[in-house]
Amino acid sequence: MKALALAGWGAVVGAAFVGLAALAAPAAYRWDLPKGVAPPPVPADNPMTLAKVELGHRLFYDADLSIDGTLACAGCHGQHRAFSESNATHPGVRGNAGRRNVMTLSNVGYYGVLTWGDPRLKTLEAQVLVPTTGEHPIEMGMKGQEAELERRLGADACYRKMFAQAFPERKGAIGMDTVALALAAFERTLISFRSDYDHQSLSAPAKRGEQLFFGPRFACASCHTAPLFTDAGAADPLAAFHRIEPANGSDQGLAEITGKPEDAGRFRTPSLRNVALSPPYLHDGSAKTLPAAIRRHEHADAMTDAEMADLVAFLDGLTDRAFVTDPRFALPKTRCGKPL
Repeated sequence: MKALALAGWGAVVGAAFVGLAALAAPAAYRWDLPKGVAPPPVPADNPMTLAKVELGHRLFYDADLSIDGTLACAGCHGQHRAFSESNATHPGVRGNAGRRNVMTLSNVGYYGVLTWGDPRLKTLEAQVLVPTTGEHPIEMGMKGQEAELERRLGADACYRKMFAQAFPERKGAIGMDTVALALAAFERTLISFRSDYDHQSLSAPAKRGEQLFFGPRFACASCHTAPLFTDAGAADPLAAFHRIEPANGSDQGLAEITGKPEDAGRFRTPSLRNVALSPPYLHDGSAKTLPAAIRRHEHADAMTDAEMADLVAFLDGLTDRAFVTDPRFALPKTRCGKPL
């Protein structure tokens, strides 16, 4: 009887420890998605937690991620422009010239390829290293500066607390790898499916433009595939790269990675979600307006002015105004519970 009692007490103690462990585990992130929209895929080695998303949110707006403290992720990816910006290209730190137009981050967690010209970058965790440590071009200039990054962030008591909460399995380690994991988690939450198109509330001109867009005459949807309005989510990453006009200049696009002359001038299809908010357009930002960008495509010279107006109205109907004003994605107003 005594042995049974002790065994029962052991079960109670074991259950208590399990309960404490569950309480200590980071809370899972709760998705807030429109009906019918599934969450983006999440890597097994970077599960979504609220603590990790909150840390990534703060890091996204922190210029200490650049070598001279002048450039944050949000410096190129502004929320009011659907996480893009208004310049043709954005210069990097210390006056380094920009190279390609800044893509919007709308729904970036769903994409299978993530940059204008490199099909090898298939995860947000890997893509984070392009602006932070890349050299072609230099953007944030942190290559070889991992120790400095750790020193800067580790000097902040709030960051130490946030990293500890986000990465208990790593004992709160602060470094480029955990920074990338947190930023990727936050970027996966940048989901935009609440436009007039999604609500089926398009204006009459936009509905005419919708017919043009999905119709066979101009075949816009053959590359800008709904619901993401890009084919960057295709199983074959190379299928997302297209040439809309002959290659010219020093930027050879996909050919810089493959080494194949036939890939010169092929670039990844950008999403048209929130496209009205993200001029200029094309990989080099050389098209200042939507009509100018559309005219650069094959067969667009056959489009009448009235058809162009209707098509632009449809593209404007892909704007998600709730997304670009959502406080969950805006500049944080508090830090560890205290006002900034």
